[in-house]
Amino acid sequence: MENRFNFTKTAVTGLPLPDAGKRATYYDETVPKLALRVTAAGTKTFYIVKRVGTGMAWLKLGVFPDMTVDNARKEAENKLGLFAGGDNPAETRRALKAEPTLAEFFKEYGTRHGQKKKSWRDDQQRYRDYLEKPLAARKLSAITRESIGRILSDMERDGKSGATVNNVRALASGLFGKAIEWSYLTDNPVKGIKTRKTNKRDRFLQADELPRFFASVGQEPNETIRDYFLLSLLTGARRANVMAMRWNQINLAEGLWRIPDTKNGTPQNVTLSPEAAAILTTRKETADGAFVFPGDGKSGHLIEPKKGWQRIFDRDELAQLAARIEAADKAFPVVEGEALTDALERARKTAKRLKLDTEGTRIDPLRIHDLRRTLGSWQAKQGASLAIIGKSLNHKSQQATAIYARLDLDPVRASVNQATAAMMEAGGMKKSAEVKPIRKARA
Repeated sequence: MENRFNFTKTAVTGLPLPDAGKRATYYDETVPKLALRVTAAGTKTFYIVKRVGTGMAWLKLGVFPDMTVDNARKEAENKLGLFAGGDNPAETRRALKAEPTLAEFFKEYGTRHGQKKKSWRDDQQRYRDYLEKPLAARKLSAITRESIGRILSDMERDGKSGATVNNVRALASGLFGKAIEWSYLTDNPVKGIKTRKTNKRDRFLQADELPRFFASVGQEPNETIRDYFLLSLLTGARRANVMAMRWNQINLAEGLWRIPDTKNGTPQNVTLSPEAAAILTTRKETADGAFVFPGDGKSGHLIEPKKGWQRIFDRDELAQLAARIEAADKAFPVVEGEALTDALERARKTAKRLKLDTEGTRIDPLRIHDLRRTLGSWQAKQGASLAIIGKSLNHKSQQATAIYARLDLDPVRASVNQATAAMMEAGGMKKSAEVKPIRKARA
C-alpha cells in the first residue's frame, strides 16, 4: 500500500503490521500533515507532522481507534490553524518541536529526571562508554531494536560481564521509557531484548593477599586515597557513601557513623572499629571542610578513586617483581623520579629477559566493591551469623529484615571488631591477640 492514502476506519483497521522492531508511517490525503504511525505491536497513533527549521516535528494527537479518523482530522486542522494564526498555547508550542537526537534527549533527560537518581553518575558513564558514539547523533525514532541489540552483543563479544550489559540495557530502556512518557515516541526499542545471565561475584581479599594489600596501601602518597581505601575495607560501607562521608555524621566517642541515606533507601548506623576510628581521628586533626574525603569537583568530595586503586596493584606487582629479580642475584635499581608505570614496565621487561616465573606477581583482579565483600567474608570466617553480617553491611532482604530489626549494635560491633582484628593480623599489621567470642544475638 502507498504510504499516502485517504484515511478511513476500514483502511486504517486493515493496515499490515511492520516487522518486529520496525514502524510504518502513513500520511492522509485529506489533511496532508496528518500522519499515522503503526508499530509491530499493532499500536496506531495519529500525529501532526510539521517542519521546524531543518527538522520535522511530531505532535501526538491520539491512538486509533480511541481517536477516530474524523476526530484526528478535526484536531489536526484545529492545531494547525492555531499555529498558522500565531495563537498557539504554550503547552502545544512546547510539544511541537523538532524531534531530538539521543544526545539532545539525554541532556533533557538528565535535567528532568536523571539528576534525581542515585545512579546518575553511573548512568552518565555508561552513556559515554557505550551509547554516545554509535547513537548520539541519531534522531530518537531512528534508533531501532536492532541497533540497541547490536551494541549489547558487541559488549558481550568484548568480554563485558552480564551485569554490565544489563545495566546499559536498563539505561537505554529507561531513556526510551521517558521519551514515550514525554510524547517523543510511541514504543520502546529495548522491549523484547532479553537481559543477560549474571554470575554472583564472590571475590574478596584472601589471607595471603592482605599483607601485600596493606603494604601497598601504606605506601600510597595520596593520604586521601590511602585512607579512603582503608576505611572502605574496615567499615564495609558502599563506595558512594564512603566518598560522601561527612564529619557531622561521625561520633568518634561512641564509635558510630550515621549514614542518613543509603542505596537501599534506609539509613544505616555503621560501627567503627578501633582501627577505623584511629584513621578518622588522625584525619580530623587536619580536617578542613564538611567532608572526610574532600575533592576539588562540584560535589566537594572525592569522586573517582580508580586511578588510586590501580596504583595499589601496580605498586604491589612492582615490589613482587623486584624481589624475584633480586632473588636471581640481579640488581633492580631504583631510578630517581621514575613514574610508577614506567618502573613497572621496566620490571616486567627485566623479568621476561631473565626468564623468571612471574606467576602470582599481580593480585588477581579486585574491584573496589570487593572491599565491602571482604569485611563480610571475614566476619563469616570468625563465625558471625548471616543476620549480623546483613545488618553490619545494611543488606536489605524481606526474609531477614525482621531479624535485623531486633538486633542491637553490640553483636554487630563485636563482629566487625573481630573481623577487623583478624584482617589486620593476617595482613601483618598487628600481633595476634585473643578476641572475645561474639555474643549470640537474642531473636
